[in-house]
Amino acid sequence: MNVTLEHPGELAVELPFNVSNDEARLALAVRLFDKGRISLGQAAKMAGFSKRAFIDILGREEIPVINYPAAELAEELKIEL
Repeated sequence: MNVTLEHPGELAVELPFNVSNDEARLALAVRLFDKGRISLGQAAKMAGFSKRAFIDILGREEIPVINYPAAELAEELKIEL
């Protein structure tokens, strides 16, 4: 695998197997969003999709769009768990 930085903030990766750039960008965007490293908008832009289309992709991957901890939700709603 060859990795180069072509422009500030841009990463170019040459993979030794048959994965398209679009597939690699989508997989990276989904993973980074799932880990909370980037926002929904950033992930959608990285993957080259609208937010709505990216939300659909997350649904197919069973990744929640909103990941609100139960304790915080209970506090917001003033209920006991």
